[in-house]
Amino acid sequence: MWKKLYEVLSRLFALTQKVDKHEKELEAIRQELKTLTVAVQRLAFELQRLNERETAEREKIELRLENQLLKFERRLSSTSPPPIDKEMD
Repeated sequence: MWKKLYEVLSRLFALTQKVDKHEKELEAIRQELKTLTVAVQRLAFELQRLNERETAEREKIELRLENQLLKFERRLSSTSPPPIDKEMD
């Protein structure tokens, strides 16, 4: 009977130690998960800002191109058309 009691207590002690160890490991994993979550949130925020900056830059380039085209069209329309040669008719 003492032997069985000793085995039960021994197993109980071993299980208690395992539970404590697992709880510590779980806490470390939870902390790491929190750290990773914060890092992912920062990355998402940075990606969003990058996307906004790229969109703004594309809009600026589009406006510059449109401006250049308008200037080019104005220059074309300001020049007089070449004289029409009547002898070709």
